[in-house]
Amino acid sequence: MTRRLLPDPTERLRFREMVDTDLDDMARMLGDPETMAFYPAPKTRAESAEWISRMQGRYAADGHGLWLIETLTGEFVGDCGITWQSYNDTPVREVGYHVRRDVQGNGYATEAARACLELVRREYAPTLLTAIIHPENVASRRVAEHLGMTHIADDRAHPWIVRTVMGMAVEPAAQPSPS
Repeated sequence: MTRRLLPDPTERLRFREMVDTDLDDMARMLGDPETMAFYPAPKTRAESAEWISRMQGRYAADGHGLWLIETLTGEFVGDCGITWQSYNDTPVREVGYHVRRDVQGNGYATEAARACLELVRREYAPTLLTAIIHPENVASRRVAEHLGMTHIADDRAHPWIVRTVMGMAVEPAAQPSPS
């Protein structure tokens, strides 16, 4: 059985696995044309249900996926997490994030992604962590840059777009020296 992981809570956010009752919140966010402007199309309610199901499968198979992020008081913010993706046929761990449009610009994506980076550092380092981004998605690229990522490649695996691959080498956290 795969050990299931969660990032540690942050100053403002906590993480949990998505459940079926999250469908209303996820469908509102994934169905929003502005939030999903850099995807081929916003997700339908059925596609949002499939999104949740796919994440549940990833938790079971990989121990991680995109987790639901909410404020410490339980307000839905979006999703963020670690998933297996690929660029140019190279499998990589990617940090991904989506935040409700009405709370974008408050640093939630960066805060959540930083918690995911720390989980990768604790559980998987040394490794490469990526963010695969639509080339016009300046806000998403800015989040990746705040994490310390730089442009490492262009993904040409899709016939309709060349995606920007941001990445960074993640090293294990330094262990305190014995006193």
